[in-house]
Amino acid sequence: MAVDQGDQTGVVLTMALATFITGWLFGLYTTRGYLISPALAEERHRNFNDPVESEESDIDEDDTILDHAPNWANGEDADQKQGLRARARVGGPVEKKPLALDNSGDPNEECKLVLVVRTDLGMTKGKIAAQCSHATLACYKALSRSNPDSPQARVLKRWEKRGQAKVAVQIKSEKEMTELRWKALDMGLTAEVIEDAGRTQIDPGSLTVLGVGPGPKSLVDKVTGHLKLL
Repeated sequence: MAVDQGDQTGVVLTMALATFITGWLFGLYTTRGYLISPALAEERHRNFNDPVESEESDIDEDDTILDHAPNWANGEDADQKQGLRARARVGGPVEKKPLALDNSGDPNEECKLVLVVRTDLGMTKGKIAAQCSHATLACYKALSRSNPDSPQARVLKRWEKRGQAKVAVQIKSEKEMTELRWKALDMGLTAEVIEDAGRTQIDPGSLTVLGVGPGPKSLVDKVTGHLKLL
């Protein structure tokens, strides 16, 4: 018995429509948990209502600015309050000295920022990366507050324009970090210490990273040149 071409077209369209509706309903029921096991549905519901925060959460429970990383809008006192400058444990506030190479330094010399990381704390790679980021921003903020005509401001501009070189090195104690900070400050270099909030891997108040610079390479190397790369 011959089948009319119009009937064939109708059958194809009907099957296509039925397939589309079936697929749509399957997807809808699956996303709502009707077609998965009760255990998986319960876990999905629990995770939906209680999302897991990242290890480096940006917002505290009271919706205030995070207390473990530099905030661009913060002033120096606010940064210190939020755990960025642990001066009480690394010598207290100091008078800013002039950059040692202000008059005799090569204006074309490469500038760099060195991030001194404590390896004795057992931080993971991700934690170290986050802490180094905090130190980088803290050092940048400190230099950006300098007088526009100061050698520190000129060094910052030179560092910005020439690739923003950064080097990560390692130390094994808080005592060594303290000594390096004082040495850097004595040369007029920027030296910022990051204090962790202790929300994830390490104890609250741990001094994690010291940022030295940006500064002229020859000057920064007098402070950190003997340290091994991270």
